[in-house]
Order: sequence, then C-alpha cells, then structure tokens
Amino acid sequence: MATISAALVKELRDETGIGMMECKRALVETDGDKAAAIKKLREAGMAMAAKKASRTAKQGMIAAEVSDDAQSGRMVEVNCETDFVTKNELFQAFVTEILQEAKGIEDNTIGEVAKTKVEAKIAEIGENLIARRNISYQVQGTGAVAAYVHLGGKLGVMVEVGCQNATSVQDAAVKTMLADLTLHITAVAPMCITRDQVPAETIEAEKEIYVKQAEGKPAQIIDKIVQGKLDKYLGQICLLEQAFVKEPSQTITDILAAAGKAVGDEFTVRRFVRWQLGS
Repeated sequence: MATISAALVKELRDETGIGMMECKRALVETDGDKAAAIKKLREAGMAMAAKKASRTAKQGMIAAEVSDDAQSGRMVEVNCETDFVTKNELFQAFVTEILQEAKGIEDNTIGEVAKTKVEAKIAEIGENLIARRNISYQVQGTGAVAAYVHLGGKLGVMVEVGCQNATSVQDAAVKTMLADLTLHITAVAPMCITRDQVPAETIEAEKEIYVKQAEGKPAQIIDKIVQGKLDKYLGQICLLEQAFVKEPSQTITDILAAAGKAVGDEFTVRRFVRWQLGS
C-alpha cells in the first residue's frame, strides 16, 4: 500500500474542495492515485458538491411543523442559489425531508446531520444547497407551540405559549389566538417579550440619543421627555406591549387576556423565534 503523504492529501483537497478526511480516504482506497481518487470522489457526487459549494446560496426556504397535540414543533432553513430552484417541487420536497431529519436533534446541527443528503441533492439539482439551521421547541410544562411560515418560506416564526389547563389549547378561540400571535410576530418583528429582556446597554444608548434630542429644553422636563421617548421605544420592540397588527387598539397583552377569559385560563408567552431567509 502506498504511503499517503499530508502534502498529497492537501493537493487533492485544493483541487476538489473536499474535506481532508474524505480526500485521505479516497487516496487510501485508490492506493495514492490522485486521478483515480478524483474520479472516485466525483462518482460519489462529492467533488461536484464541493465545487458548487463555493457559490453563494442566498435563496431557499424556511419550513416548520407542529405536532398534532401542539406540544412540540421544529423549524429549518435550507438555502439554494436561485429563486427558480426554490419553486422547484424537487427542492421543496427536499426541504420537507430535511424538516423530518431535524426531529430530535440538537438546534443548529442540521448541517452536519444532513451533510450526506445535501451533497447528494446538490449533484441532483445542480446548485449549491445549504442546510443552514434548525430549531426545536418542546412545551415546558403546560402550554402549546405554534408556527407560521410566510411569503412562500421567506419568513418563519415559532412561539411557545404557557397556560394552566392542558385542555385550553384545544379550544377554537385559543387556536385563533395562537395563529394571530404567530402572524403578528411575523409582521411586526418584536425584539423581545418584555422590557426586562432588553439589554441595559440598548436602553442606555437610546437614552443618550433622547438626551441629545432634548438639548435646549428646560432642565426640569428633560427627564420626562427622555422617559416618554424611552417608553414609546420599548412599546414598539417588546411583544406584550405592541399594538396587535390586526387590531391596533389592542395590545398583545390584551389578545392573551381575551383568550384566557374565553376559556377560564391565563396565557403567557414563554419564548419565540423569528427567522428571515438568509439573515
């Protein structure tokens, strides 16, 4: 058996773009014959995948799925190069496959878990593909998970809501509230749920801006001006204080309270995630 030097492995890697371990394995299997190793990698679709992997993948699709009992959910993002491929049924079916692959795995490990499938699909579709990220929610205690994907997969939201009674999440009014909540987060893009989640440095930076804006005003009212502007800012970025996108006269807190009143329960937002394709 020929000795496979590190220099030869690096040379093959530079020519193909394939990882060091795959290059070394191919060279070992071909007894150090670089041309044969390249052929072997190409036959496996790997060299083709590596070459295309250097191309930018900014298009693609976000997909999400929630269990029938609303106790768990997951979301993935898969990128491709062109919107043309995004609309391809083969690609869309592949995204669904990746969504199933994400079940039960750690967040943001889909790229490694689905590596072989992605490389094979690159060779089939002819564009660079990236299984970019994944996230899963499992209800913590009593509550429900809801998800929504907008604009053909360009925006995706997943949220977990807590409550006291397990049966509440099956009520029609509550299901409507969950759908409205995901729609609102998609449209308005809150930064956090409550004020206490806003970083202190963000608040201080905003205050500095407002103090500058208030220069020249009487000293005794500057603090009131700054606090007023800060309250307005926090009301715009904190989910529970935001005006509901479908009915601006109500806040998200009002929407949660109305759903709770309808079923004799109390609802809280535990967490949410909002993805925008490529961001």
